[in-house]
Amino acid sequence: MQQLTQLKHYLVITFSYWAFTITDGAIRMLVVLYFHQLGYSPLEIALLFLFYEFFGIVTNLVGGWIGSRIGLNKTMHIGMALQIVALMSLTVPTQWLSVAYVMAAQALSGIAKDLNKMSAKASVKLMLPSQSDASENERKLFKWVAILTGSKNTLKGAGYFIGGLLLAVAEFQGALYILAGGLTLVLALSFVMLPHEIGKSKAKTRFSQLFSRSREINWLSAARFFLFGSRDVWFVVALPVFLSASLGWSHTQTGTFLALWIIGYGFVQSSSPALLRKTNANGMTAIVWTFLLALVPAAIAIALDAFENPEWVLMIGLAFFGIVFAVNSALHSYLILSYSDHDKVAVNVGFYYMANAGGRLVGTVLSGWAFQKLGLTGCLWISAAFVVAAGLFSLPLRSR
Repeated sequence: MQQLTQLKHYLVITFSYWAFTITDGAIRMLVVLYFHQLGYSPLEIALLFLFYEFFGIVTNLVGGWIGSRIGLNKTMHIGMALQIVALMSLTVPTQWLSVAYVMAAQALSGIAKDLNKMSAKASVKLMLPSQSDASENERKLFKWVAILTGSKNTLKGAGYFIGGLLLAVAEFQGALYILAGGLTLVLALSFVMLPHEIGKSKAKTRFSQLFSRSREINWLSAARFFLFGSRDVWFVVALPVFLSASLGWSHTQTGTFLALWIIGYGFVQSSSPALLRKTNANGMTAIVWTFLLALVPAAIAIALDAFENPEWVLMIGLAFFGIVFAVNSALHSYLILSYSDHDKVAVNVGFYYMANAGGRLVGTVLSGWAFQKLGLTGCLWISAAFVVAAGLFSLPLRSR
């Protein structure tokens, strides 16, 4: 009976996370495409997300501590409510949408996203039915977190598509009203169906305990910083602007392509336990897959200079990048939970995703600046260097 209850709570959390993720992907695509349409430069578009990523760093650090004290379900619901406010704040007349105003709205969305993500992922370990066999526990943990993370990215891809489609069909303000209304319904459903103290720590976590003292979690967090910086340095601003401005793709085409890539990436992430079923998921596995990933952006950069058709180079290169990056991300998401004790999981996950948000912040700003100064190939070479750094920081994990 207890296992069925835990499974029900896991499904409610997953569904709520899915709904939030759709709005997160959609609002990102809406902002990139709409403000490019208004004439903003790539660097200005990147700056729109500056506070989104910066406040994600603060939120993950403090959010894990808050979640351990008031419960993870409460931090998840607060995140959903803030996202609704962020969506509605962008429905003002176009002349009000200055860079500073949109940055403030995106800051609110960044806080919402990281509260929601930290809460959902930390809850997985607490919802998992305990088995007598420790290795079976680890296999199930890898499977559950891979499904949650992979499905989230699949739905974020759907959000990219929905954002591009809604911009074409309902225009900017109409799209925001539709997204806010849908998320409000899901928030009400989740509030009714979840217990009120998921993840609340038995012992009060002191603020001084926020910075992890675990060697493995510190190294893994450093690797995570560079891993996600390597993706966002070319994917967030440079790629959609390149597809739209250099290749002449429409908003719907750009949104659809990026959506399909993220959906495929999510499927691979969910399937990572099956792909690695003959290999133990551990620190050494993460090291091997990280250095394998470093080859991909370097190969794409070389191919873009060598071949005349950039569309095919990007499509093939993105397929390989998505597969290898998805396995890396799934391994990292599993390892942070595996390395964490039950009573400290919220704080450790918050610390870890603080590093994740820091990497995204640096990657996002570099994406706009590097694309403006060095073009897409310059962004790809920076991406390759970031992945190598992630591999080097992962080396101390080989003993686990």
